[in-house]
This record gives sequence, C-alpha cells and structure tokens, in this order.
Amino acid sequence: MPNTGKILVIDDDADVLLAARLLLKQHVRQVDTEKNPERLAERFAAGTYDLILLDMNFTADTASGNEGFHYLHQILALDPAAVVILITAYGDVGMAVRAVKAGATDFVLKPWQNEKLIATVSAALMLRASKLEALRLRSQQEIFARDLNQPYGEMLGSSAAMHKVFGTIDKVAATDASVLILGENGTGKELVARALHRHSKRAKEVFISVDMGALSETLFESELFGHAKGSFTDAKEDRAGRFEAASGGTLFLDEIGNLSLPMQAKLLTAIESQSITRVGTNSPRHIDVRLIAATNANLATLVAEKKFRQDLLYRINTVELRLPPLRERREDILTLTEHFLAVYSKKYHRSPKPLSDAAARTLAGYSWPGNVRELQHAAERAVILSGTEAFQSEDFFTGTASQTLELSDGDSNAPGNGLVFESYNLEEVEKTVIRKMLSKHGGNISEAARELGLTRTSLYRRIERYGL
Repeated sequence: MPNTGKILVIDDDADVLLAARLLLKQHVRQVDTEKNPERLAERFAAGTYDLILLDMNFTADTASGNEGFHYLHQILALDPAAVVILITAYGDVGMAVRAVKAGATDFVLKPWQNEKLIATVSAALMLRASKLEALRLRSQQEIFARDLNQPYGEMLGSSAAMHKVFGTIDKVAATDASVLILGENGTGKELVARALHRHSKRAKEVFISVDMGALSETLFESELFGHAKGSFTDAKEDRAGRFEAASGGTLFLDEIGNLSLPMQAKLLTAIESQSITRVGTNSPRHIDVRLIAATNANLATLVAEKKFRQDLLYRINTVELRLPPLRERREDILTLTEHFLAVYSKKYHRSPKPLSDAAARTLAGYSWPGNVRELQHAAERAVILSGTEAFQSEDFFTGTASQTLELSDGDSNAPGNGLVFESYNLEEVEKTVIRKMLSKHGGNISEAARELGLTRTSLYRRIERYGL
C-alpha cells in the first residue's frame, strides 16, 4: 500500500484507536483518531478524509448499531464521495451488510487481522481515488458540454490579412507557447483559439473557454480554481475549476484585459506555479494547460497606466496574434455572407437563393462595426425575414437601416444606399448607433445588444466608454 492517504478512525474504545493508529501510520500519510463521533462536522470542517473507519456501536447503544447508521448517514451527507469502512463485532455481520447497502464501502471484524485490515484499507483508498477522479471528470465534462454548446463557425477568408493569420496559426499551433490574440469584438478571437487547439499536440484533450469579463471578484477563484464542499454558501459539493478541468488540454481566457489587479495577481501565481488551490482547501494541485488569452484592449497602454501587470503580460504573450477587423478584409465579406446564408437557410429549412447585386454592394460597402459577429446576425435575420427571390439590402438591415441612412446625411449617391461610413469617425458612428438602438428598445440592454450583434458585456463596456 502506498504511503499516501488521510484516514480517520472513529471508536469510543481508546485501545482500538491506538492499535489502529500504530498499524496504519506505517502505510498511510496521516491517521487521525476520534472517540466522540459528535465531532464529525468539526473534523470535516477542517478537511476531508480519504477513508473513515467507523465503529458500529458506541457507549450509548452497544448492540443495535443504530448509532453506526446515524453517523454513516452524517458522514455521507458531509462528503457524498466518502469511503467508509465499518468496524463491527462478530455478531454484527448481518448489520454490517445492511450498512454496506446503506452506503458503506466494506466492513472489518473485531478483533481484526492486521494483514486483512491493511488489504481492505488499501482497496478502499483506491476506490476513493477513483471516486475523486470520476468527480473531476464529471466536472470537466459539464464544463466541456457547456463549452461545446457555444456557437461558433468556421474560419473563412482569402484576404491577405487572413492568410497572415493562418500562417501564424500554422507556425504556433504545434508548440505549447502562450498566445495572446488581439482584436476588436466580433473578429473571431475564439475561433483562432480553437484552431490553435485543433492543430496542437493537445487536440485530443479538452478546450475550455472562460469569459474573464463576466467573472466577478467573488466568483473568480471558485470558477477558475474550483472549490471544496461547504467553502461558501452555495458550495454544495466539491467542484473542479476551469484550470483543473482543462489540465492536459487548452485553456482560453477571453477578455483578459478586464481583470482587476487583485485577480491578475492570483492568475499570475497559478500560471507561474502551474498549480491551483481549490477554495476552502490548503492543498495545491498540479495543472498542465496550454494557455491562450484574448482581449480587445490595448494591454501596453493598460500597463503604462498601471492597470495591467507587466509580468502577467510577459507570461501570456509569448506569441502575439492580431486579428484584423472586417473593414480591413473587405474581400472576405461576401464569402462570409454566403457561408452564413447557407448555414441559416439549412437551419430554418429555407430554399437557397442568391444575393441581389444591390445587396452585395451594400454589404461590401458597410463598415461592420460589430465585425463578423454582426455580419452573422445580419445573415440570420435576412434568412428569416426575406420574402423575395433574392436577398435584398433591407433584409440585412431591417433593424438599423433607418439609423445608418440618417448618418449618411441623405446622400443618395453613396454606395450601398447610404451605408458607407468611411467619411465618418467610426467611434462617433458607433456611439450614435448605440444611442439610437438603446432608445429604440427603451434602454433594454439585452435587446439592443442582440440587434447590434454584441454580447451584453461588450455593450456595457461601450456604454461606459461613451458615457451613454
């Protein structure tokens, strides 16, 4: 039996406790003994055990075994993954079998044979390890399942700007180098992260994505590092965090520029030590992740302003990859449009149909402040709303056409029926469109964000930036 594991022996007989401790301490890392089973909650509050040896009968009730059942249920309530071996007298074998059916793992008879006790304990410790691994995998699978449900499409583009991106991915993917992806919202930073993972040596392992901008100070450690049962009010069971769930695979930290300095410090410690400590525990756990981060912020500026740690920036940007906004790769607009139209036509069981020439000119001329994400939403809207034999400009811009036309100052000669923004300050255009969209939806952030093709978090940041 390996010299690992933490065991608690509960018996009101001091001689039994001494004998068990002297025997087991030669084979396990730690043996605690307890005469008073009423202190179970106190014991578990100080930390969990890999194995509990529990007497069936105590002073108050020396024959029925009811106390043993009571404390067995209490242990399993404190730790559903607990492994409990019952200690029972010869006459209590039938009772012990009942207890095993109630959740105990095994039982040993008094007086025990040392070799048999050690073998039983060894098997129980292996079972505990298997239970903990199953819990870790379940947590990992839950996170992975949620992650798989996130919508994302293929990376498309034949522009020179995208060829440069693809070339960088090809060079970097096979390494374990940390990558920092820079780009505006909606440019496809997560798609790049997934492409890096798919072409890496970790491709058969998990890809876990975390929106750092959505994590509050209170949830940060629990979400990233995990927690122990009872460590806070809603911690009803042990749970692995994103770092632990991603171990062996890739961890994608999106919107990393939004982290506060205290959260940055905790993240840096985990990255540097390649270990995490679950909330409510003191034991570090080794993790092995390939780290990819992304942001739409200028981190160099934030470093200069003392809002982002320079040492953390060094850690996350071994390779820096910039994604171009859609207005800088206009030759890809129609390719992307046709792709999304095909996807949503299939999804909504609509017959394929072409783009009108006017619609193609409008789409190619529009500046797409929401980038590919905005184009994707516009294509979905067009498939749902279009009632003609070919897609028309108004099919794509039913929610924003009036606002963008106003921005054109009525210039009917502008390409795309007034949807070209090149002569305008893009920030002013964005500010105006957001203000009008908020007004249209009566200040409803969710509806405004949906129609703009933005996330709620992204829209909140723009509202704060423009003082709206």
